[in-house]
Amino acid sequence: MKQRILAAVIHLLSLSAISAAVDFLFNSFNTSDLLLVGDARVDSSVLRLTNDSNYYSIGRAFFPSRLHLSTAPNRTLSSFSTSFVFSILPDIPSSPGFGLAFVLSNSTSPPGAISGQYFGIFSNSTRQSPAPLLAVEFDTGQNPEFNDPDGNHVGIDLNFIQSAKTHSAGYYRNGSSGLEFIPLDMRSGKNIRAWIEFDGPQFQINVTIAAAEDPRPPQPLISYTDPQIANYVSPEMFVGFSASKVKWVEAQRILAWSLSDTGGAARELNTSNLPVFLPQSSSSSSSPSPGLIAGVSCASVALAILVLSSGFYYYYRKKRAKIREEGKEEDEEDEEWELKYWPRRFSYEDLSNATDGFSKERLLGIGGFGKVYKGALPVSISRGIEGGGGGEAEEVEEVAVKCVSHDSKQGLREFMAEISSIGRLQHRSLVPLRGWCRKGNELMLVYGYMPNGNLSQWIFDEGRRETMGWVARRRVLADVAEGLQYLHQGWEQVVLHRDVKSSNILLDGEMRGRLGDFGLAKLYERGAAPSNTRVVGTLGYLAPELALAATPTVASDVYSFGVVVLEAACGRRPIERAARVEDEDWVLVEWVREMYAEGRLVEVAEKRMEFREEEMELVLKLGLACCHPEPEKRPAMSEVVALLLAAEGPGNPATDSAPISLSSSAAAD
Repeated sequence: MKQRILAAVIHLLSLSAISAAVDFLFNSFNTSDLLLVGDARVDSSVLRLTNDSNYYSIGRAFFPSRLHLSTAPNRTLSSFSTSFVFSILPDIPSSPGFGLAFVLSNSTSPPGAISGQYFGIFSNSTRQSPAPLLAVEFDTGQNPEFNDPDGNHVGIDLNFIQSAKTHSAGYYRNGSSGLEFIPLDMRSGKNIRAWIEFDGPQFQINVTIAAAEDPRPPQPLISYTDPQIANYVSPEMFVGFSASKVKWVEAQRILAWSLSDTGGAARELNTSNLPVFLPQSSSSSSSPSPGLIAGVSCASVALAILVLSSGFYYYYRKKRAKIREEGKEEDEEDEEWELKYWPRRFSYEDLSNATDGFSKERLLGIGGFGKVYKGALPVSISRGIEGGGGGEAEEVEEVAVKCVSHDSKQGLREFMAEISSIGRLQHRSLVPLRGWCRKGNELMLVYGYMPNGNLSQWIFDEGRRETMGWVARRRVLADVAEGLQYLHQGWEQVVLHRDVKSSNILLDGEMRGRLGDFGLAKLYERGAAPSNTRVVGTLGYLAPELALAATPTVASDVYSFGVVVLEAACGRRPIERAARVEDEDWVLVEWVREMYAEGRLVEVAEKRMEFREEEMELVLKLGLACCHPEPEKRPAMSEVVALLLAAEGPGNPATDSAPISLSSSAAAD
């Protein structure tokens, strides 16, 4: 009897395993075939991952059913085989590249994921941590800070943008003297086929690529084996693709895909009927029309005039260069449009020396707008003091150097025009802009260095044993409120920050709050209406009206500040992703509103802090008022400042000298 029961159980388990198997083949796509996230879409039977018109586009596409990759308690990993055809085509061949990634993730929206070179799945964390996220990147951009070998490579990423193993894109074929390596350009627009074999028991990942019309190469491009792979896999994971971009357009397409976790190879793709996407010049007619001939003739005359004009201009520039400071590079010469801009200009050599050649050790962080380095400049240089140096060791000032790239001098000029205006802003609650430097189309902005990081790090204990007490948090909120009041009401123009969030609130040596990162700021004349623009900012902090009309206002800044107020009071992030795709994400503003409606408002406050209930209730109500769904009903920043200062009433421990407190509950957490 027991043997029959055991046999029945084994039979049921085997049926369960068979029903859970994943085995599919897509030689073209329909919208219903995939779970599409962000900007991903099916366009004429082809999967497109990013949107050309969206500046910070992120798109992901997953097979609807999860793969079963491990079983408890021994955590033995299972295996799968997959093959797909992809195409990557930039709009401008010389523009920065982004590429795409094959992804295994326990979530369709990995936490902290950003666009640009992060494939829309990784955060800009500079530390690797075990979590269920694994990717094979097909990278078409070179980022030295990630140890990328070149701008055309394949890599294996374990929950970190810096690959565990990389190799320049290409494949092996049998030659007269054995295997020979053939490079393969992944940015040509041509169809490229990839094979990925995930061998769970051996903790091995093999990646092979080749032109879509060619047979499978005899040897993988990458063979990576490491038991640490198990730390980046969960029992069930979504499988699919992800890509992202910023300003530059790069079409990332998936044309066909097959996968099997049944123990055999993925089913064979039909690559003969797939569409091909090539640069427009490749398909141009070889027989010029009469109009084209006439156009070329006119262009030839114009070209001759341009060459003569260029000759005179070149002579003029050379003459100017001779009287410049000896040793100054041409890239650093002031162009006429640069001379009118404030603040002062630093030389590239000074900033390179200050940051040890922009070394990785000096890297403070990486964001969608560029990299930020810590530097040390002599005071005579940073403050422009004449006669600095002398025989004694000169005092140095710590600075933060932010590097921003532009694809054209026109874009650089427009950006400089706004930076020059923002550079004139002077307020104790704003991060001071010391100056700038230009090298080619790269702009370096030099800010005062804030030694205590940002508010987000102190609230969420990111790598810290300490947490920030309520008195210090409230004081930082008041500082930032005063800074926003100055931007909105205290300067000659109205300045919209457009990216107010806790990670953009920096803390100086005295733990006072300073609003930084004006990369998205916009200015308009007082009394004028702001113009329509693209939606920018950070999810969770964006005012709801921006989803209907992309016109930022002071009220949208107020909303973002209200979210920061609730973050500081509750110790919770604005959005916490659901573990399952079918569940809704948890939203901080909605939760606090619900608790307020139930008469339990003070219960949302972070328990690790000591505070007076009356004061906490006042600040929480202020945060909700700032986050009112109707923009016209939100308070002005002058009213916010008055209320925050009023919170420091009699008997309030606002004058306590120690900004940071440790409690037993914090230590226990």
